[in-house]
Formats: sequence, structure tokens, C-alpha cells
Amino acid sequence: MPEKRISIHATRYDPEHDKEPRLQTYDIPFSDESMVVLDALNYIKSHVDGSLSYRWSCRMGICGSCGMMVNGTPKLTCSAFLRDYWPRAVVVQPLNNFPLIRDLVIDMDDFMHKLKSIKPWIIRKQEIPLGAGEHRQTSDQIDEFRQFSECINCMLCYAACPVYGLNNEFLGPAATALARRYNLDSRDEGLKQRLPVLAESEGVWECSFVGECSVVCPKGVDPAKAIQQTKLDTTMRFVLPYGNRE
Repeated sequence: MPEKRISIHATRYDPEHDKEPRLQTYDIPFSDESMVVLDALNYIKSHVDGSLSYRWSCRMGICGSCGMMVNGTPKLTCSAFLRDYWPRAVVVQPLNNFPLIRDLVIDMDDFMHKLKSIKPWIIRKQEIPLGAGEHRQTSDQIDEFRQFSECINCMLCYAACPVYGLNNEFLGPAATALARRYNLDSRDEGLKQRLPVLAESEGVWECSFVGECSVVCPKGVDPAKAIQQTKLDTTMRFVLPYGNRE
């Protein structure tokens, strides 16, 4: 019986030698039904072409570093099974809407700047001393923000977002979801510091609610929901009398 094989078309780009990215084809063995796209890339790097560059770390859908375009859809390559594509070829490209550094490696600096701008940490007007004990929360209080805390910063939502593709000044889905995670946290008092970033023209109001960000999220975070809820919150705080705003 002939060996089962699959073709991988991977983006190659060396900024020192290439004017434009190109696809290179690798024909590799596919004998294990548990193989994922990341396994294929690792096989290529280990046995065929050691110069192929890409990011990965945990291989468990937790770190978010192996996000790429797989046959045109943003995916975590550690969760995209080759069996779902075979016998078709698999086209692996860098995530859409980001500058390309090399091969399948994107530049994430823009997102990191946006993430920092929403201050994704607990902000307190007065810090609780370490010796004061736990700052306890009820299960209901945790459930308020639990969904939005699942974000792994994989950037799939930005690659799927048509608004970010047209305007990279847009704050974007993951940053807004993480801002909402902290705004809903009963321990946090940083809403007024985050609100100006969220409410500006390039913040949540730029979103046209296509919803693709939530469709591709591998952790079920639903950033589209976070954006729409934040729109409502910012509107209510604008129309309420100043003294009633939190």
C-alpha cells in the first residue's frame, strides 16, 4: 500500500532577499490521523527545510503563539487536524492584517501597544495591604467576567476582522474583550482610566459588528459581545447625569 502523503504550501519570505512573499510546496508523509498542521510544519523544519520560520510553544491551544491562516481561515495550527483537509493540499500563511517579519512570523507590536493602552490589570484607588488577607469574590462575581478572561492573545480575531484590515488604528476585538474582563471584575476600580481609550472614535465605535472575531476565537471568548456591551456602557455613562457616573 502506497504511503499516505499530503502537500503543504507554506509562505516563504526573507526580507533581505525577497520582494514579495511566495508559497513553497512540501510533500510530506501523513500516516498518523492525529497529526495537526503544526506537526506538519515541525516535520518540514526537522526533516526537509530547517530555514522555515514560524512561532509555536505549548502545542495545547493555550499559548496562542501558533496562529496562522490555514486554507484562508485564521486557526491555531496546533488544533487544525490534517485529516480535515486531506487529500486536499493545506495552504499555511501568516495571519492577515499584520506586517510580515519572515515566512509565517508576524509583527505583533501594534497589538501589544493596544493591549497596554487598556491597562489589562487590576487597578485600585487604594491598594489592599498584603497582610489584609484575600480579596474574596463570589462565584456570581467571577462569572461576570469569566468568559472574557479566556483570551489567549492569539490574534486570530484581528486576522478575521475586516475593520482592522481597513484601519489598523481600530482598538480591535481582543483588547476590548480584555478591557471588559477587568471592567467587570468586582476588585477593579479602573473603569475611568480605560473608558477614554474604549470610547474614542477608533475604539469600540469603529466596529461594524460583522462578528467574525467571535466566529474564529478558539476559546469561545465572544469579543463581538464585549464590544457591543461596551458601546452600551459608554452610551449610558454619557447620557446619565455626571454625578451618577461610576
